[in-house]
Amino acid sequence: MYLPAEIASNTYKTMVEVSPTEFDQMLARGWRRFGPVYFRPSCSACQACVPIRVPVDKFQLTKSQRRAQEKSRHLRLEIREPKVDQERLELYHRWHKVRERDRGWEESPITAEEYGIQFCWPHPCAREFAYYDRDKLVAVGYVDETPEALSSMYFFYEPELGSLSLGIASVLHEIEIARQRHLKYLYLGFRVIGCSSMEYKMQFRPHELLVVRPAEHDIPLLLPETEFAARK
Repeated sequence: MYLPAEIASNTYKTMVEVSPTEFDQMLARGWRRFGPVYFRPSCSACQACVPIRVPVDKFQLTKSQRRAQEKSRHLRLEIREPKVDQERLELYHRWHKVRERDRGWEESPITAEEYGIQFCWPHPCAREFAYYDRDKLVAVGYVDETPEALSSMYFFYEPELGSLSLGIASVLHEIEIARQRHLKYLYLGFRVIGCSSMEYKMQFRPHELLVVRPAEHDIPLLLPETEFAARK
């Protein structure tokens, strides 16, 4: 999935009625969501994909992150229910084409219906973070909000604005929104060492990493980076 030389194995669940509190508990156990489909890695011989979260009250901004924050300060953020329209589809396609060219990603000729199912499925936790330069939509982030956390699901932006470091800036916005809403964590999906698309997550510190893959009724154990490394 993330490392070309490895074969990924995931566990999937399709569920249409999951409460925010239930999803909170799933996030702590390493689950992610796209539409009505929930998934997490289940590889028996590999632990490369490790769920990662940032305790927002402890987060410390670095100099490079501060620069990214400043470069995007002129953008206007609107938080709303997710929606699909031609503007969003075209922005997604422009962004993904560049990833296909530069990083060898597979093509994603996503249709409006597929986009709606993946990003705009009706869910009590679903939020759209839309970024505007004046009246032009330049970036979109899809984020889940639970009673204790935000979970960053997907983000794409206008390829011509790559110099603005919008991927980093979007995470910083999400951390700030989580603070404003008195939430404890921002979940960033999986930390995957060796995957260029995922390694940026490790620069948001301090962060916590999930130990093993707890069952539904097990208490999840998430440790600070240094303690997690000491257990290896």
